[in-house]
Amino acid sequence: MQQKIGVGIIGVTPHRSWAANAHIPALRSLGDDFDIVALSNTQQESAIAAAQFFGVPHAFSSAEALVACPGVDLVAVTVKVPHHLSLVRTALAAGKHVYCEWPLGNGLAEAREMAALADAAGTIAVCGMQARFSPSLIHAGDLIRQGYVGDVLSVSVIGSGMVWGPVMDTPNAYCCDINNGATMLSIPLGHTMDGLAHILGEITDIGAQLSNRRLSSINSQTGERIPMTAHDQVLFHARIGGAPLSVHYRGGMPRGTGLLIEINGTKGDLQITGANGHAQLANLDLRGATGEGTDMAPIAVPAVCSAGLSPDGMTGNVARFYQHIARLIRTGSADCPSFADAVKRHQMLAAIEQSARTQKVVQPTEC
Repeated sequence: MQQKIGVGIIGVTPHRSWAANAHIPALRSLGDDFDIVALSNTQQESAIAAAQFFGVPHAFSSAEALVACPGVDLVAVTVKVPHHLSLVRTALAAGKHVYCEWPLGNGLAEAREMAALADAAGTIAVCGMQARFSPSLIHAGDLIRQGYVGDVLSVSVIGSGMVWGPVMDTPNAYCCDINNGATMLSIPLGHTMDGLAHILGEITDIGAQLSNRRLSSINSQTGERIPMTAHDQVLFHARIGGAPLSVHYRGGMPRGTGLLIEINGTKGDLQITGANGHAQLANLDLRGATGEGTDMAPIAVPAVCSAGLSPDGMTGNVARFYQHIARLIRTGSADCPSFADAVKRHQMLAAIEQSARTQKVVQPTEC
């Protein structure tokens, strides 16, 4: 058997953190490849409590201590966006491989800085854009390459943010402040667009509109009114792989559509749906019609698209990502979204923001 890859996770709270709900179950499902050897939080007591809860041998109160742990080969940065840069810098300086959650940085400049640091370090650095590993999106990409829809004529997307609505809980309250970089534009829209670009081609020619229809939200746990400067309405038109693309993301959870992606082609159509606009964690359903067929019908996703792991969107997509990371560490070859890929997606976000400001069509490569 190959030696297991030791993982140190920064930012773990039992029952509610993304690391606890997605990373740890995903890694535990890949026990032949990975061993969680260390956790860190900002407080030693909470780190020890989390380590005891999950049965992890080492607990630290700082990232510096975690990356110095000899058994840690790969550092997973799963904390809030404003802290990504400093923690990634610490891990790379220690010569560790890094998995950093998306958004990579609090804006394009930070993402570029981290990509440059990763190049200089020469270690593996990947960004958690796990929508690429959704079985339904993988199969949709296979069908498109096989000619199911023919030439793609257009793509339409409607998505719900879940957050950025009339009510927010305390852990998500920081998402209301646009300056924290954890917005509906950057998180659910960024994840979903990366998954689509991975199967359809890059996004260009962006014309956008950003709106704040809600100026505040209520903290559901404290009753406090939270000012909301992050946009709760994001609309843009563009081209994806050369085909026209229209996108509208709405804050909160509307009574109607959670996620609807329609791919219209010369020979057929595909429809991808989910309960919310987070393609990286939602369980997605696939429907289609091709040839003489006129009624959309469910399309079964082959088991191979799940790579032998749970088809569940939350843990399964992260586990499939970690499968690729293991292959990348051991062989140097795997389809993993790198920091450079994350920079491209941050350029797309910057182009949306610039277009909304200038009311002009913007190319991501110009940002």
